Amino acid sequence: MKTTIMTVCLASAALAVLASDPIPNPLIDYGKFQQIVINSRAERESRRLTEDQFLAAMQQPGAVILDARSASMFALRHITGAVSLPFTDFTAASLAAVIQSKSAKILIYCNNNFLGAPVSLASKAAPASLNLSTYTSLKAYGYTNIFELGPLLQITTTTIPFAGTEVK
Repeated sequence: MKTTIMTVCLASAALAVLASDPIPNPLIDYGKFQQIVINSRAERESRRLTEDQFLAAMQQPGAVILDARSASMFALRHITGAVSLPFTDFTAASLAAVIQSKSAKILIYCNNNFLGAPVSLASKAAPASLNLSTYTSLKAYGYTNIFELGPLLQITTTTIPFAGTEVK
């Protein structure tokens, strides 16, 4: 118990040190970002879906399959039924335009969920996986019902359907 309390206190102290910003900018809040990441960790892990669970969730009324990759990569290959909103275009207004409710079921995926499409789904460095930043950003904008495709799947054997100019 004492070890747990000490760990929590040390983590809080570390956050306070890291959150201090010698060059203030009210539109950048690293401390809040860190809190979202830490507070979302267990929830995110519990909302990572298998291929079959993701396929079933895609069929649920009102589910939004969000593709946060670039528009050019989306055009080449995307999960059938997905909406494109590149991560760099996330704002409160752009998100609200494609996701009508903060409690809507949102399904996310990224390049690092698939192998076998080296152009449209080129693998990223694991800590730079778009799933991580997309999940955190959606939480920062107040979305509460986010689910993520969990496994690494082969493009040639997955049953998840794709559309786009690269798809034969």
